[in-house]
Amino acid sequence: MTRILVTGASGFIGRALVNDFAVAGHSVRAAMRQPADVFPRSVEVVGVSDLTRPVEWRALLKNIEAVVHLAGIAHTGPGIAEDVYDRVNRLATAELANAAHAMGLRRLIFMSSIRAQSGPTAGNALTEADLPRPTDAYGRSKLAAEDAIRASNVPFTILRPVLIYGSGVKGNLARLLELTASRWPLPLGGLRNRRSLLARQNLMEAIHLVLGSNTTAGQTYVVADPDPLTIAEIVAALRVGQDRRPRLLPIPAFAVEAALTAMGHPEVWERLGGRLEADPSKLQDAGWRPPVETRAGLAAMAREWSDAR
Repeated sequence: MTRILVTGASGFIGRALVNDFAVAGHSVRAAMRQPADVFPRSVEVVGVSDLTRPVEWRALLKNIEAVVHLAGIAHTGPGIAEDVYDRVNRLATAELANAAHAMGLRRLIFMSSIRAQSGPTAGNALTEADLPRPTDAYGRSKLAAEDAIRASNVPFTILRPVLIYGSGVKGNLARLLELTASRWPLPLGGLRNRRSLLARQNLMEAIHLVLGSNTTAGQTYVVADPDPLTIAEIVAALRVGQDRRPRLLPIPAFAVEAALTAMGHPEVWERLGGRLEADPSKLQDAGWRPPVETRAGLAAMAREWSDAR
């Protein structure tokens, strides 16, 4: 049994991870901005201030052996200044890492992002050996946080996940679920660009692995389901989960791009038409065995989403 602090415990990853740790028998302290009675009684729930202000990390780390740091701004978005990303994602992480080192913690697991390594698209399958080239404030703040952790000398493991899916997902995948739920054919059958995705359960298996492995200390890992899918395959898997036929029209990619650009939505084309593959071989070599296959995981998510409507 390990005594673990999970920051960002109320989020999409955090809530599932805290429950998973509790079931596994770990002693968990769940840090969240608005404490709520959402976890088993064995979980200690504590309030933490907004990360735009200094946090008393030492109090939160008392009697703790390991930290999974999830809290932060977890997306790109308009209206968020670069200095806010820096304060929340880089400086708060640096302060936590320094406190963890001073208190002798056994491990700090940091949830970074593939965006610390790349922009929204990449010309090759990304690995940890690629030189990081973030293209926005979010990615730069995550990469700077990684550097701060390394400089703190705390024992660490850094995870760089791709886009995560699972029950309760929000953002672009939630919008895609709304789109695939329609009865209309979709002009996406010609999109053969591949995208890597990551099942939330697969990510939690990665966290369990690195938490219990000495050989993963001091390492950075790309985290993605092993098999990237084309956009057409992703949409087809979602429609299977919604009890629908794929109904994908084989419109050429250039025509879809031209239409979206003419409509003033080039950013939508970047998400739909761009390639972003990530190679998790290093993590697999460390012993990671993801239990969820991507098509089955997407279909299960879509089925649960449909049932909840």
